[in-house]
Amino acid sequence: MNKRVEKALNEQIEKEAFSSQFYLAMASWAETQGLNGTAKFLYTHSDEERFHMLKLVKFVNERGGKSIIPGLKKPADSFKGVEHVFQLLLDHELSVTQSINELVDICLQEKDYTTHNFIQWYVSEQLEEEALARTIIDKIKLIGNDKGGLYLFDRDLENAAIQIDKPATF
Repeated sequence: MNKRVEKALNEQIEKEAFSSQFYLAMASWAETQGLNGTAKFLYTHSDEERFHMLKLVKFVNERGGKSIIPGLKKPADSFKGVEHVFQLLLDHELSVTQSINELVDICLQEKDYTTHNFIQWYVSEQLEEEALARTIIDKIKLIGNDKGGLYLFDRDLENAAIQIDKPATF
């Protein structure tokens, strides 16, 4: 495996691992606020990010590289509210998209078309994740300070999380 690509993939492994921990911290916070649907959604999202990390780990190892399992910095554990949580989630996803785009660029510079092809799954995934976060933020803004609206929003997120809660496969 090209060493520059391997280094970039290992950096992405760390980012995906941090994403999982960050969303796990958000989920824990939401659960302590009585926002069980938001918590369930974020727990599921945390699991998805871990799946993204594992997919990269396996790819690096299968291509003859060595994936590095990182130590992680502690994520924030308190938030100003639901809108703050999802704005942080969107901001984080935008930074992950930037990182994926840089990885694509490195693959093209190094003419590693196999990895480039593999990374296209992440490119598509980031489009979906950004769109989902924006949609959620739009709904939260519509709710404003309406506690009944927040209750319904939280319930809808729980139902959405139940529908997408599925075991990861490789």
